[in-house]
Amino acid sequence: MTVEPMDPVLTGPSTTVAGPATPAAPARRRSTRWPASRWAKFIPMAILIVLAVTGPWWVPFDPEKVIGGASIAPGGDHLFGTDASGLDVFSRVIVATRTNLLIALTVAVLATLIGCVFGLLIGMNESSRGPLGFVARACGRAVDLTEAVPAVLTGLVVVSFFGASATTLTGIMSVILSPIQIRLVRTEVLRVRNDAYLDAARMAGLSEFGLTVRHVLPNSAWAALQNMSVIFAVSIIVTAALGFIGVGLPPPAPEWGSMLNAGAGDVISGRWWAAAFPALFLFFAVAAAALASQAIFGKRRTAR
Repeated sequence: MTVEPMDPVLTGPSTTVAGPATPAAPARRRSTRWPASRWAKFIPMAILIVLAVTGPWWVPFDPEKVIGGASIAPGGDHLFGTDASGLDVFSRVIVATRTNLLIALTVAVLATLIGCVFGLLIGMNESSRGPLGFVARACGRAVDLTEAVPAVLTGLVVVSFFGASATTLTGIMSVILSPIQIRLVRTEVLRVRNDAYLDAARMAGLSEFGLTVRHVLPNSAWAALQNMSVIFAVSIIVTAALGFIGVGLPPPAPEWGSMLNAGAGDVISGRWWAAAFPALFLFFAVAAAALASQAIFGKRRTAR
């Protein structure tokens, strides 16, 4: 006789006991440590900083004093040779590192400060009615017009009136390059000023000044801070360009651009070293700034 299988509904609940649950694998914490490859990107800039800080103390010759024959090839007592005036190229290139980096760093800081202040004021007030809004919109249009004027041309005109010195060049380039930062901060202010959390802060009784300082500025200035490396590199190039065309720091002050200007005419005759080594350091400084910026802001830029 065939026995029919019993309905599981009629037989009641199963008496099978489940085994112990397997514990979930713990979530892997994201490491905040930087890999060695990221730290390595700071090495070129670290080398330049060490040269800028310590170089004037140990260079073998006075960078502004004629110490030997003209256009001596690299080697012997003159590692990078001498230029057409008999100045030691190695000593001048090393000491010029301090000059160029100090100007570039000061310009980057000042241009960023100017950009944060004016970008914040323009972005917060250009949609307002009345005189304040009119002034903010006029300033915004003036900043936009600066895109049509090359920085080197503006620097050339201004230096011709005020003369060339480290202080003058720093002040001029800080003003010339600040519109880049102003536009960045203004764009970020326009993006964040109408966010919902700002409305909540207003409803909580926070004043417009407190709202701007506590919420808008921190969220808008980050773009300008990221862009400081670009301002740093551009100021190095502009300083060298002004020196190359003869309106930079007056000789015999060591500066990469003026050294390029002095040595460019000797390249054709085979005396390449007076121009090659300043050009090499100039390229190295710009590349070092780019690598350091990538190491600091690379992941954050990707995340955004």
